[in-house]
Amino acid sequence: MNWLLAVIQIILFISLAPLLAGWLKWCKCYLQNRKAPSLLQPYRDLLKLTHKQPVVAEQASWIFTISPYIIFSATVLAATVVPLIAVDLPTSASADVIVMVGFFAFARFFLALAGLDIGTAFGGMGSSREMTISSLAEPAMLMAVFTLSIAASTTNLSVAISHVLDQGLVLRPSFAFALFALILVAIAETGRVPVDNPVTHLELTMIHEAMILEYSGRHLALIEWASQLKLMLYGVLIANIFFPWGIARSFAAEALAYGLLAIVCKLALLAVLLALSETLLAKMRLFRVPEYLSFAYLLGLLGLLSHIILEAAR
Repeated sequence: MNWLLAVIQIILFISLAPLLAGWLKWCKCYLQNRKAPSLLQPYRDLLKLTHKQPVVAEQASWIFTISPYIIFSATVLAATVVPLIAVDLPTSASADVIVMVGFFAFARFFLALAGLDIGTAFGGMGSSREMTISSLAEPAMLMAVFTLSIAASTTNLSVAISHVLDQGLVLRPSFAFALFALILVAIAETGRVPVDNPVTHLELTMIHEAMILEYSGRHLALIEWASQLKLMLYGVLIANIFFPWGIARSFAAEALAYGLLAIVCKLALLAVLLALSETLLAKMRLFRVPEYLSFAYLLGLLGLLSHIILEAAR
């Protein structure tokens, strides 16, 4: 039964990720006074792409062909270590933040290789920018999550969430710094405004889109689906690490239903806030991104230091 719940949680991750992307797009259109598409439009786009035959360039190697499958698989594996509706599942033993960051890095590595493999100028440019941003984002993310890990004395996400629930609602300056740091990193890692714009195709501003311009058909569907899943993963991380109330600690049907309802509401609220920020903010210049991520790292470091000074000394 426990393993069945773990499988159901992974299926929920995979199936709800396009819905979250559709809700985010709907909120942005509403805020920008534009006609919004259906919430199910991402599902229709993925279905349409899967029915199209992918077109592969003659100079592309096997890396270009298998990269979409590796990227999607690595992102799904990352979803197995992030608690969604319940803690203490059988996959909790591997629910380590280092493992999750490793899966993200593995997927990013093959995405950058695919951008370079085709030999186009846009692919090489996007890969270079992606690796530069990731080299700055990963330390900031680890610094933010390590603040929680030190407070819970573990890097296991399930155990850390249970520790926060046991402590109750406590005002922690360290968690506030870590929360803002993780939000900034999530925006950069998922290619959202102001770091990147997922809907643009301007060659001077593209980062993620530049690496996948040569993909089509089911290959493009897998990459787009993995991108939507990564956005949901960061949303769940923010919601369940810093606001874990509502997540199920038992496997009763009522607790699981309440956990699902809680995470849906929290993700919906986070999507509204993200849509609002993307409506109010403009995309920053690429040369300002290192300053942006350095500020995120500084926030994570302040969270760690404030925990050591204010909380660990008690």
